[in-house]
Amino acid sequence: MVGAARRLGSIVGIGELKPVRYSDGETTLGQIARTAKLAVDDAGISPDAIDGVLVAAQPGETPEHAPITVAEYLGLRPHMANVVDLGGATGGGMVWRAAAAITAGMCETVLCVSANVRPRGGTPRAKNRNPIREFEPPVGASGANLAYAMIAQAHMDSFGTTAEQLATVAVRSRANAQLNPSAIFHGVPLTIEDVLASPLISAPIHRLESVMEVAGGAAFVMVSAERASRFAHAPVDLIGAGEFHTHRALSHAPGVTGGPLRTAISKAMSAAGVRVQDLRYLSLYDCYSIVVGITLEDLGICEPGKFGPWVLQHDFSHESDVPVNTHGGQLGFGQAGMAGGFTHIVEAVRQLRGEAIGRQIPNPGPTLVTGNGATLGEATALVLEGR
Repeated sequence: MVGAARRLGSIVGIGELKPVRYSDGETTLGQIARTAKLAVDDAGISPDAIDGVLVAAQPGETPEHAPITVAEYLGLRPHMANVVDLGGATGGGMVWRAAAAITAGMCETVLCVSANVRPRGGTPRAKNRNPIREFEPPVGASGANLAYAMIAQAHMDSFGTTAEQLATVAVRSRANAQLNPSAIFHGVPLTIEDVLASPLISAPIHRLESVMEVAGGAAFVMVSAERASRFAHAPVDLIGAGEFHTHRALSHAPGVTGGPLRTAISKAMSAAGVRVQDLRYLSLYDCYSIVVGITLEDLGICEPGKFGPWVLQHDFSHESDVPVNTHGGQLGFGQAGMAGGFTHIVEAVRQLRGEAIGRQIPNPGPTLVTGNGATLGEATALVLEGR
């Protein structure tokens, strides 16, 4: 365990809604309230103790004044409130921002929360006026599927990565989901043949190696490391954080088979004073199989271009030498919008508390959590440790 001087803040409460395919009749605010209550109850505190609020963006439902809208709905009057909008990197971004706000004396107890509704017929969306609309959609390059497909194809062309290797990532994640009753794909195992037989949604990506959109939510409560021992559960400490952003549109990316994750991970691990071999658990953002592969390479657990052979030789389970996404990852658990990235934080906390029933890693230790947004353009990385 690291010394107290290196503890930047602590997570003392978590909450998570079981993902569902559709959420007819529910609102985002309603889901946020349910999720927040779970996290506050888990921390063993009164809602009145919350004096900081970080929320994810809610396009189409509460596009403006989201922090105060959420605070008002929850009956809170925070001293610090803000929106964090980093796509899949949002959860990780909230962790260190909450810790920084506490260190700055702005607040003492921060609620970080995100939720996503999914009614039948789709969710209304706000108009998109960002510059990506000028360079990519006019030539038909619209949506995440196509962009990540280009990344996957570039990796295959550059390094000889195979479809079977990409499919293996999804199979490993689905296997872990079989040990998580809350996962959307619990009870639905997967084989490499299943993945390769599923439709191509954007070549070379098959449907079963991309996330399923679900409704759900997740939250966590953060306090200073000094106050953390006063709460209901053993705290989970933030001991290192890194963040780096390079592009919104793939057409503006400095590279296609890598991105800012390498820098974010390096900063987090340097701050924590840990090496790759010190990590006991990897909670890696996984909107598509290719993202897990590139993250493994950026971490340095395998050489650039070599994640394919590596995943064939390593089991992701809690009993393996390198456990990865023991809750099933988003590929097996489901992706509830921006809350999808939160699930990696929640699972890391469960593992470090020793509460991952049926999938607990023996002797958990330093844990890496990553977040990815904007097609490998926004990156956050955290190193967490239990006490």
